[in-house]
Amino acid sequence: MHRRLFPRTLALVALVATAAAAGAPPATAESPTPAATRLHATIDAILADARLDGAQAGVVVRDTATGATLYDRNGDRRLVPASNTKLLTSTAALELLGPGHRFTTDVRTDGTRRAGLVSGDLYLRGGGDPTMLAADYDALAAQVAADGVRVVTGNLVADDTRYDRTRLGPDWTWDDESYYYAAQVSALTVAPDTDYDAGTAIVHAAPAATAGSPPVVTMTPPNDYVRIDNRAETVADGESTISFEREHGSNTIVVTGRIAVGDAPSSDWMTVWEPTGYAADVFRTALRRHGVRVLGRTVLGRATPDGAATVARHDSMILAELMVPFLKLSNNGHAEVLTKEIGRVISGSGTWTAGLTAISEYVADTGMDTGRLRQRDGSGLSRRNLIPPAQFTALLAAVRQEPWFDTWYAALPIAGNAERFVGGTLRSRMRGTPAANNVHAKTGSLTGVSGLSGYVTDADGRVLAFSIVLNNYLASSVKGLEDQIAIALASYTEKSVTTARVAPPAAPETPRTPEGMECSWVKPIVC
Repeated sequence: MHRRLFPRTLALVALVATAAAAGAPPATAESPTPAATRLHATIDAILADARLDGAQAGVVVRDTATGATLYDRNGDRRLVPASNTKLLTSTAALELLGPGHRFTTDVRTDGTRRAGLVSGDLYLRGGGDPTMLAADYDALAAQVAADGVRVVTGNLVADDTRYDRTRLGPDWTWDDESYYYAAQVSALTVAPDTDYDAGTAIVHAAPAATAGSPPVVTMTPPNDYVRIDNRAETVADGESTISFEREHGSNTIVVTGRIAVGDAPSSDWMTVWEPTGYAADVFRTALRRHGVRVLGRTVLGRATPDGAATVARHDSMILAELMVPFLKLSNNGHAEVLTKEIGRVISGSGTWTAGLTAISEYVADTGMDTGRLRQRDGSGLSRRNLIPPAQFTALLAAVRQEPWFDTWYAALPIAGNAERFVGGTLRSRMRGTPAANNVHAKTGSLTGVSGLSGYVTDADGRVLAFSIVLNNYLASSVKGLEDQIAIALASYTEKSVTTARVAPPAAPETPRTPEGMECSWVKPIVC
């Protein structure tokens, strides 16, 4: 796993030597340039904001060409990074799995066949694909029917054994369990739409035609796995108060509140309990639709026997393409699947432990000091993740040399770009400033935790790596302070100016998000 440590060390030595030979100004505390002094004053002023009173702030800015540190406030302090953790997971996935990696879901039989009759079981074998839609299961069922299968005398076996059966991160909070950003992780699952929030269903509540009747509740995709307990009411007028909550340990979703006649439907993404069964239910329904009957019951978690014949197969998009919904929308489920997939591919064990070990070894190879950080999951939902800002900038500087860097860089959210799958979680931030369509960075949000780490090109054309991690604040949001720093970096120049530059005004503040949730512009709570 440390196969490239020596070449990277040589590259670092060469970088330092090249910078010295070119006469690059040393960025030291003893001899800051006038421009660096102005930059320090600007960032210091931003961090003096009352919203950070009593909070912890870590900020590091590094010139990626010279390696010089332009700013450092608590850069070695271990802070909770939230979804900035995905920087480690995504880079390790591209390196260890490869940009062309795909997830395969297939259907196999182990019995004898005579005409359209299979005397045995039908196996739906999951390969970890977090992008499997109901339409993909329908296409698999169509392949089964096209292969001539009409009746299966045995069971439908849902094989999720590529990964272990630990569904939730060990540090995730119990009250997040029903929400899409904390979905259970399985090698066999369903996503309801092309945000690919695997292991969730979208629940819709539309008003009835008359007041006093319960709303009409439907699900995407339609399924018989999740049960609806509709306690809500349609009223003549007034503000909608519809809410959805899945009961712990079950697949019963309770709908409460009121919705007025004529109002638009209310919707929410809700996790399912045991996504393997959810996938099996959607697939069994698709088989029935295509004229294939399975006479036995549905069995979960049993491995497909060696030698079983393949009758249908679906390959996912390549990993390079998956990086777009993963990073643009900060998809927690993708991060956790990739962590387990890394473990499976590298060590043969689809577990968090194996995956995190491989990620740690990779990022150590890039130059991160893994003795100074702790990573507990792939997404950043755990509050036991602790990563210093200086270690983020070390990673950001190092991966610019990777052959897949351009793909990864383009997949990061881009400030101020209104296109949802371009701007992502930075879509509405820093618009109309030098940072717009410039900053490529990963956002992070938990209650009392905010982060922004990535790249910005300054006014002189230099690519700067930066990491801003803010913890333990009580304000509803500190995103505006991150934006001010990013704008100041985009405006930074070593050229002579007559007055000190003051950071431009930040974009409007965004509302605080719930635990683990990023701004996505499609979910019910937006920011």
